[in-house]
Amino acid sequence: MFDLFKRHRRARLRELPLTADQRAILETSVPHLARLTDADRSELDGLIQIFLAEKSFEGCGGLELTDTIKLIVAAQACLLLLHRDTDIYPGVDAILVYPHAYTATTTDRDGAVVREGEQARLGESWTRGVVVLAWDHVLSGAARPEDGQNVVLHEFAHQLDGEHTGMDGAPALGTRARYTAWARVLGDEFKQLADTLHAGRRSDIDAYGATNPAEFFAVVTEMFFEKPRALQRRHPELYAELAGFYRQDPAATG
Repeated sequence: MFDLFKRHRRARLRELPLTADQRAILETSVPHLARLTDADRSELDGLIQIFLAEKSFEGCGGLELTDTIKLIVAAQACLLLLHRDTDIYPGVDAILVYPHAYTATTTDRDGAVVREGEQARLGESWTRGVVVLAWDHVLSGAARPEDGQNVVLHEFAHQLDGEHTGMDGAPALGTRARYTAWARVLGDEFKQLADTLHAGRRSDIDAYGATNPAEFFAVVTEMFFEKPRALQRRHPELYAELAGFYRQDPAATG
C-alpha cells in the first residue's frame, strides 16, 4: 500500500511544472542545463520536484537555508538520474549545507594507535543517509560547467555507488557481464592514474581520483558530465562505461 501511495504521489509531483522564478534561477545558476533536450529538461523538472518534496535540508555553520539553495542542489543531483530506473537516492535522508569549506574530524588507525585530526572539506557523502556540501563550492561548481569540478555531482555519485554493496566504486550495474567490463575498464584506468602520478607526470583526470576506487568513480563522474568530449577522446572505454551506466551521452551535446 505504501509503495502504491508513493508511486501516485510521485506521479503527481512529476506533473508539476517549475515556476517561472525557479526556471530563471536555474538558467542563471546552472548553465549546464541549457545543453539538455526539451524532453530531458522535462524529465529533470519532475525529478527535481520529487527530490525537493522528499529530501530534508539543513543549513549549518550559520547558513540561512533558502529555497534557491535547495533548488540548485536538487537540479545538479538529479542530473545524474536522467533516463535511469531509480528510486531517487533512497539512501539520502538529509542534505547539510555549510556556507563554505568546513572542518571535519578524521580518525587514523595505525595498529592499536588511533590518531584524531581535523580536515577542511568541501563536501562528503555518508552511508548513513547524509550528504554534506559547502554552498560556495556548490555555486562555483554549477557556474563553471566545463572545469570538471562539481561537488554536488561528486557527492551524489558516491550515493549511487553506495546503493549496491557500499561505496567501493562499483554501483549497481545489473548483469555479471557489465560488472566484469566495469571492473576491467575502471580498474585499468585507476591503476594508470596511480602510475602516472607516482611517476611525477600530470594527468587529465584529477589526482584525487587515485585515492581509492570510490573516489575514482566520483571524480570521473564529474569529468563525464563537465568535460565529456575530452574524456571520450582520451579515455574512450571509460567514457563508454559511464555512458552505459548513466544512460546519457553528454559528449554529443557538450
